[in-house]
Amino acid sequence: MLKRAFFFTTLSFMLISIASAHHGWRWTTGNNIELTGIIAEVKLGNPHGVLKVQSEDELWTVEVGQPYRNERAGLKAGDLAIDVEVKIEGEPSASLDEKLMKAERIWIDGVLYELYPNRN
Repeated sequence: MLKRAFFFTTLSFMLISIASAHHGWRWTTGNNIELTGIIAEVKLGNPHGVLKVQSEDELWTVEVGQPYRNERAGLKAGDLAIDVEVKIEGEPSASLDEKLMKAERIWIDGVLYELYPNRN
């Protein structure tokens, strides 16, 4: 019985660690890049929204904020839509071949939307 409890406790900690590693910032480089492109796909909601952005000949996956964060930044329904041109500043994955980044700031038609205003 004790072995079973230890196994499930260990498994729980491992799963929590994996989930928190992705949903925090630890999976990023810690340095910002800028990406400009056209939104090809949009999935908004919890735990965070995801955009597919076509930038030249590369398709990037961009994590945007949770619904409350996007709203607080001033984004309205329809701002993040297919065929909209965006400039995004944020942190890319530490594995650059993934073409994955977490957005901190988004510009649409020259208007800045600060998802994480206290991050540099």
